[in-house]
Amino acid sequence: MSKPSYAPIAGKTVVITGAGSGMGRALAQRLSRLGSPVVISDANEETLAETATSLSGPVFQRPLDVRDRQGQFALAAEASEWAPQPIGAVFNNAGVALSSTVADAAPEDDEWVMDININGVIHGVRAWLPVLLKQNSGAMVNTSSVFGLMGFKTQSAYCASKFAVRGFTDSLRWELKGTGVRAINVHPGGITTNIVANGRMKVDPRGGNRTADEMVKEFEQLTFTSPDKAAAIIHKGVDRGKARILVGPDAYMFDALARTAPTRYPQVMDGVERVLTRLGR
Repeated sequence: MSKPSYAPIAGKTVVITGAGSGMGRALAQRLSRLGSPVVISDANEETLAETATSLSGPVFQRPLDVRDRQGQFALAAEASEWAPQPIGAVFNNAGVALSSTVADAAPEDDEWVMDININGVIHGVRAWLPVLLKQNSGAMVNTSSVFGLMGFKTQSAYCASKFAVRGFTDSLRWELKGTGVRAINVHPGGITTNIVANGRMKVDPRGGNRTADEMVKEFEQLTFTSPDKAAAIIHKGVDRGKARILVGPDAYMFDALARTAPTRYPQVMDGVERVLTRLGR
């Protein structure tokens, strides 16, 4: 059975949330450079404006908190009218991080993560899906995580939100069978972005007393993939018709662990952690 072919998204309009920094900004810059009109949004107006000025082609920018369902629908209505080309892809990319134990978690922190990471994706899908179905083409690209493949200590809310993105997107893909619209899960590993710096780091995952700044520094040291590289991997994965895109060598490692040792990977990760501690990292 031959694999269906898909038209490249470069040159078509793309929509990107969380475009003020990191992977969102890198996606916007890459696709704009390749001829795509770009619709970008972010909750941070200042960094969103910086992204907009860095783009080489047509851009439609709007400040947006993805938790705002009505705001998402309003953006879709306005931007779809503006779009000079059909929508090639909608990247529901905005997300936040939290480190906290289940026993000591603050409910408002858990709600913050869930509202942005999964409800923000759901709002984005529901706002843009009618547009894609009407044109009978396009890709809905939702950012999960390696934490949507495996559970990690101190990451219960974050993992819950990213597992939810994965399940929601897989279900949507099934529903879209027979249409020209696709649903794609993206599972980034460690990407050099501000997600940890901007997150709520309430507890040291290693059980120590490191400060938030120290945890951010370590995260930056352990990341394997730049935002530009991640954007290239995601773009190529969408063009190749992938339903699931793993980003970075660590993503492939975590995926393999989740498949081969679904109940024993915590022991493996504890061993990795002990090695890092001995190395002083």
